[in-house]
Parts: sequence; C-alpha cells; structure tokens
Amino acid sequence: MTHLLCRFLLSARLALLLLLLCGCSTLNAQKATEDWTHFVRIAGYSLEDDNAEPIVREAQLSHVFGMEADVFVVGRYPNFLDPQKSLSSIRAFAEAAHKTGNKAFIYMAGTECITPNADKAAHTVMRDHPEWVQRKITGEPAVFHAGAAFWIDPGDEDVWISPYARDWRKTYMERVRQVAATGIDGLYVDVPYWMTHFEGWENSWASFDDFTIAEFRARTGLDARKDVKVGNFEDAGFRAWIDFRIETIKEFLSEIRQSATAVNPQVKTIAEIWPGIEGPAVRVGADVYSLYPVVDAISHEYDLDEGEYVASGRSQLEWSLFQVGMITFRAFAKEKASWILNYSWDGDKGVKPADAMKNLAMSVIVTGANFWDAPRQEMQGSNDLATRKHVFEWLGRNEETFFSHRAPLHPVGVYFSPKSRDYHLMDFLPSYRGTLLALLHAHRDFQVVTPRTLDDFHGQALVLPSVSTLSEPEKQSLRSLQASGTTLIFTGINASGIPVTEKALLLAPDPGKARLESLKRDFVNGSRRPSTELLDVLPPQTEIQIDAPPTVAAHFGIVKGRPHIFLVNFGGLVPHKVSIPTSASNIRVRVQANLGNNLVYLPFLGEKRILHGTKHGDFVEVKLPAIERGAVLWVQARK
Repeated sequence: MTHLLCRFLLSARLALLLLLLCGCSTLNAQKATEDWTHFVRIAGYSLEDDNAEPIVREAQLSHVFGMEADVFVVGRYPNFLDPQKSLSSIRAFAEAAHKTGNKAFIYMAGTECITPNADKAAHTVMRDHPEWVQRKITGEPAVFHAGAAFWIDPGDEDVWISPYARDWRKTYMERVRQVAATGIDGLYVDVPYWMTHFEGWENSWASFDDFTIAEFRARTGLDARKDVKVGNFEDAGFRAWIDFRIETIKEFLSEIRQSATAVNPQVKTIAEIWPGIEGPAVRVGADVYSLYPVVDAISHEYDLDEGEYVASGRSQLEWSLFQVGMITFRAFAKEKASWILNYSWDGDKGVKPADAMKNLAMSVIVTGANFWDAPRQEMQGSNDLATRKHVFEWLGRNEETFFSHRAPLHPVGVYFSPKSRDYHLMDFLPSYRGTLLALLHAHRDFQVVTPRTLDDFHGQALVLPSVSTLSEPEKQSLRSLQASGTTLIFTGINASGIPVTEKALLLAPDPGKARLESLKRDFVNGSRRPSTELLDVLPPQTEIQIDAPPTVAAHFGIVKGRPHIFLVNFGGLVPHKVSIPTSASNIRVRVQANLGNNLVYLPFLGEKRILHGTKHGDFVEVKLPAIERGAVLWVQARK
C-alpha cells in the first residue's frame, strides 16, 4: 500500500506540474501576437553551455515571463573576437523559451569591454587597440581594474570604448546581427555610456579621444579640446558638446536596433539605463527622454541619484520622488514599455526581504511600469523566491489592469523640458519635482507633457516649472495651446515670450521649489500642508475626486474605456526599521454619478470585489476598505 500510494502521489505531482507548465505556455502564447515587452515579469539568469532547459523550467514554475540571461558576446573581449560558443548557447536558450511560449533576451554590454585575466591574456583591448578607448581631456584612457567597480574581478582589464571607433563599431554591429539571427527575442543593451561615472571621472565630460574629437569637429566646426569651456553651462561650445554626446548615444542605440531587425524583424532592443531624469543623464549621455524613440523598451536601473538604492532603506520622501521619476519615464515612453530594475533588500537586518519586495512591487506597477527585483546590485536571482512567485502569479492574472494603455482623464499638465534640465539642472529639477509632489500629495490628476507630446495636450492648465530653455517650435505650440483655452502657469521664470495675463500666469517665487524644500526639512508636516500657491490657480477637479492621506499616492487614467485610480501607500514606513505600511483608513472616492454608482476594488495581492456607493447630488461617494500597500479601483460599467 505504501509503495502504491507513493506512486500515486508522484503521478499526481507530475500531472500538476504538467498542467502548470501547459497553462503557462498557453497564457504566454496568447501574448505572442501582442507587444510582449508590456507584460513581462522578469528574472535574470546566468546562461551556460547546457543550462537553457533548466532556466526555462524554473522560470515557468515561478511565473516568470521574460527571461534575461547573461552571456557575453561583446562585453568580454575574447567573445568579441570569437563569439561562436556564446551564439550556440543563445540559440539553445531561444529554442527552449519558445517551446513554452516564453520570451528570452540576452545581455549585451554597450561601450564597456572587459578582458578577463588580462595579465595572462595574449590579446586585450589596450594591447591591440588603445586608440579605441575613451579618454579624458588630459589624454588619460578609460581603463580600470579591480576596485573600480564591484563587477571587475582581480586581473581584469575594463575599458570603455568610443562609439566613434570605426573598426570596433563595425564588428560590434556584426555581433548584433549574429545574436539577432539566433531567434532570440531581445537584445538587452547595458551601459551604453560615456565614461563619467567611475571615481575621478565624474566631471571629465569624456570622451576626448581622436575619433570623437574628429566627429564633433565635422558636425559643429568646433575643436572640443580648445573651443569648449568644459563645465560652463552658459558656454555655447559646451552646450554643443552636451547635445553632441547625448545624440551620439541615441544614434548608437538606433544603429543597434536597425542592425538587429535587419536580420530578425521581431527582435526587440531594450536599453538598460541607470540615469533617470537627474544630472547623471546629462553627464553620461544616456538620456532616457532621447532614447525612447529609438529602442523598443527601457529598463531603468533607477535610484534617484541620491539617498538609499534599496527599497528597505527608502524614506517617505524618497518613495514619493521614486513615483515622480517613474511617472516621468512613462510619459517619455508613450506607447512603449518601461521596466524598473530595482533592488528591494541588501541584508538589512531590520526588514524582512518579502516586505521590502512587496513595497517595491506595488510602487512600480501603479505607474504602469514592469517590476523586476534582484538581490543587491545583481540581475540574477531573487531576494525571496516565494514572494516573487506570489507577486508574479497575481500580476499574471491582473496584467491587463496594470499594463494596458492608460489614457489621460482630465489632468493638469506639467512640462518636462529636456533642455532646461540639460542646461539649468539646479533650477529646473527641484521645481519640476516639487510641482509633481504638490499634485501627488493633493491627489490631483496630472500628466507629464514633453516637447514630443505638447501638441497633443488638451488639458485646461499646463504648468511650466522653471522652464528656462524653449525652442521656437515649443514657443509656437504654447501660443497655440493658450489660444485654444489652456491656461499656462509659469513658475519662477517665463521664458516663452508670452505676456502675463489671466491665461498666462507667473508664480514667483517658485512654489515647486518651495514645496520640495519644505518636504526635505519635514516630510510628515510638509506633506500635510497643501501647496495653495499652485493649487488655488488650478481648475477644479472633475469626474473623480479622492480624499486620502498625502502618503497615499494616486494615479488616474482611463483603461479599456473605464476610469481607474491606482493607489500605493507609504504611510508609516521607516528606513531600515518598518517595512509594513500603516493601513490607510477612511479613504473616500467621489465619482460623477453619470459614470456609475459602484467601484471594482482590487487590493494588492488580493481579489476583486464590488464597492457600492451612496449618491450625494451629482456624485456617488464610496468609502474604501483600509489599504495596506495599495490597490486599484475602477468605475463598474453600468448594466
């Protein structure tokens, strides 16, 4: 009996496993006709010669859709010279993934190239091609060894190559085509940077190698070594150098995408970019605003460029600023996907990994971005595999709610000016962030507007936070917007040339800067005081209103024709100590009665239920259950 029972139980487990795998395969296959980059639930793996099948099996069992694998085709010099072994592994990985309907993408370094054990190697970049390497204006080459970064092992030679090194770039694009030809679903291009982020290079504004100098001269007529006042943002030559460096990285990634799709039209190019909306984007040259049009998705390794890089150590202000960054990325992306590669926990003894992971997951998905958590600053593994399975399984069942296209409701516009950020960072960025925080804490519906979307904006008000630099087309679009009835609200400065009237206001001093400063001094009390200087000149909120604590962030949008509110709660979180938010109670939502009288309510990791409202005049009011980490709710369609 015991033997038969064991055989029965084993058969049952095998049947359950097969059912799970078949179910995942069927669901994944349904996404084959859609843009799969919007629906990824990502995990990273290390691809070896013979482990493609085990990777795919583990991914299926943990509800992963979208597998990243490290295999070095261009980022390791020996593989760059001879990629055949790596290409064979990639081909096997693609085939194994596609058998289950999953998607697989391969890590590829951008401008960084490492020679392992360089002291014993016959060939290294510096021995073979020192002319390829980026350089400071003093001529010092961008070559590094162990200690410069955690991923550089003892004995390794780490170099950063100029995108204008012609022979290197020709071979690089050939490797791109070879990888794409394996049938892989995506090329995951990391660190396509100018070297300005290692110690001693932060203010170098590299590269001043001969290839790059020659290209800059051909485009501008300027000698970067003589005609550029490096670090002087008011210098026309330096501004030209800034623009050139950003355009260079954009063109490099555009060529990668073109090279890949020439041999595999279905393959996606995903750029992993560390700089966000802050200053490093300008220094490194990888500006996500400029890159979204030339890639298929961006994976943001985003850490605010300040404060803690792990979720378990974030303050409530940092959580709010994290929301600002992600909402801005989603505006840059337009119809494309945004992935957030972030780190929830790094050995923090006062916090459970599972709690930090859940906080991070909810903070990401409410913005419409895709969640990818990894341990420490690695791409592989998980801080807590059971939690990843739980979150990914729930996300898989609710992916249409979180990752479908979101259309604006009736938002206040806030203008992100790339050139104001590039040239006047210390004025624009605090104003921009503070403005969005004021709206976020007041639970106002807002939309980030950019030069690419300015002509499509139709809101009643557009805030321009310390926008100092506007092109003539931007100025003309603003005049047209004002003529159509939109109120322009300039804060701190009016660089548009539009006279101040009741339809073109100037708020000075800048309320956005003041808001951010007050939050830095005292977040708890500062967040409770509304920014009346700004809020009082905005049009009233219509259709949907919400009363909630300022530590509950709300994002509005129309999904599949129904108004939605996405909520995330940061109340009570204390860095390194408290990772379970204080439940937010007595939240009330008012919806115009003509939209519907009930709400569908979906709490984080929970199940949907219907909330019934009470009619008060033209609105229906609904009291929400206490919210722990977050929830999404939408107006139920009338039957």
